[in-house]
Amino acid sequence: MHLDIGAALGDGADPGVDEDDLDELDERVATAHETIAAGRATDEFGYAALNLPDETDPSVIREAVEPVTDAEYVLTVGIGGSALGAKTVTAALADEPDRHVVLDNVDPEHVERTLSGLPLEDTVINVVSKSGTTAETLANFLVVREAYEERGVDWTELTVVTTGESGPLAELVEEHDLPRLSVPDGVPGRFAALSSVGLVPAAVLGIDIEGLLDGASAAADGLGPSLSDSPGYAYGAVCYALEEAGAVVNAVVPYAERLEYFAEWFAQLWAESLGKEGRGQTPARALGATDQHSQLQLYRAGPRDKMVTVVRPQERTEVPIPESEHDSLSYFAGADLGQLLDAEYDATVASLAEAGRPAVEIELDRLDAEGVGELLYAMEAATVLAGELSDVETFTQPAVEWGKRAARGLLSGEETEETRTVAERPSYRID
Repeated sequence: MHLDIGAALGDGADPGVDEDDLDELDERVATAHETIAAGRATDEFGYAALNLPDETDPSVIREAVEPVTDAEYVLTVGIGGSALGAKTVTAALADEPDRHVVLDNVDPEHVERTLSGLPLEDTVINVVSKSGTTAETLANFLVVREAYEERGVDWTELTVVTTGESGPLAELVEEHDLPRLSVPDGVPGRFAALSSVGLVPAAVLGIDIEGLLDGASAAADGLGPSLSDSPGYAYGAVCYALEEAGAVVNAVVPYAERLEYFAEWFAQLWAESLGKEGRGQTPARALGATDQHSQLQLYRAGPRDKMVTVVRPQERTEVPIPESEHDSLSYFAGADLGQLLDAEYDATVASLAEAGRPAVEIELDRLDAEGVGELLYAMEAATVLAGELSDVETFTQPAVEWGKRAARGLLSGEETEETRTVAERPSYRID
C-alpha cells in the first residue's frame, strides 16, 4: 500500500499540513506509538484489535463453515461492525459478491423483500452479535428463522453463530448444537473485520482469508515510531493535522466498484471511534468516477472544511474501448476502461490541488486478498493513532449505547430516563 500526501501539504492546500510541522507531528506519532505498542503487548481493550492478524486462526473458521460451503448464498444477520466488515471483504474479493446478502436494518419491507428473493434451502444464516442482545439483530433473526420454518427448511442445519460467551444467542447455540465462533476479547465490533466477525461469509464463499490475514500482518509489521514507517500511521496523522487546520469532513472516494463498501465500513470506523468531545471528522462517502458528476463540485468549490481521500488499485482488468467512427471520440483510440478510470482519478486529484483543496491518495498494488487485508489493517491503525493524537476514548461509543437503551425501553414500555427524554423531545410539526 502506498500513501501520497503531496496534495494535502500547506504550500498548495488550504487547509493543509505545513511541511515544517511534519517533524513536530512525527514526534507526537512516536509518543502515540509507544502507547499503542504497550496496549498491544498486554492485549488491552481496543488495542487488542491490532493483534488480530496473528491471533485469528483461519482454520477454526473454515472448520466451522465446512458443512455449509456448498450453499449458494450467505445471509448475514448483524448490524454495524457485525456486518460492514464482512460485506466489505466479500464485495472486494468474492467472484460473485451478490451471493452475500446482509440484513443490517429492520426496515420491514426490505427484510420481507430480501427473504422472498432468496432460496432459503440453499442459504446459510450467519448471525453475528458480540453481546447476543442487539435488538435489531435478534429481531431480524427471529423473523428469518420463522421464514425458514414456514418454507419447511431446517434452519439449524444452515446456521453459523458468532457471539460472546453468554446471552440469548449463546443459549441458542447450546440448545440447538449450532456451530459457534467466538468474538475476540477486547475488540470493539467495528475493529473486528479481521476475525470470525468479518470472515465467516468470506470462508463460505471460498475467499482466501489466509491471504487477507497475511496482508494485514504485513501492515502490522510495518508499524513504527514514525509516520514514515507506516502508510496507516501517516494517514491517521495527516487526517488529524488537517482536522486541526479546519478540514472537519473527510470524503472517502474509492475508484473501484469493489471498494464501494469499504467506504461504508470506514465511515463507521472513523465516526464511531473519533466523534467525541466535540472532535472528529465527518466521513462522507462517494464513488469514483460516478460521483465526480454529483459531488466533486462541492469538494472543489464549496466551503474549505473538507479533505478528500481517493483510493485505487494500481492493477486493473483490461476492457478495451472499441474504436468509433466519430472523430469526436478519437481520444479513446487504443485505450481501455481502466485507463479511463485512472485518468478520471488523476484529473480529480489535480483538480482539487489546483483549487487548493487537500487530497490524500491511497494506492494498493492490486485488489487481492493481501491488498485488502493491508488496507483494512492500515485504516484501523490510522484510526487508533488519530484517536491518540486527538486524546479521545477511541474504543467506546457512549452515544450509541444511549440510543440502544432508549429503543429497548420504548419497545418494552419501561419508563426510563432515556424514554422520558424521547417523549419530551422538541417538536415543531408542519403538515
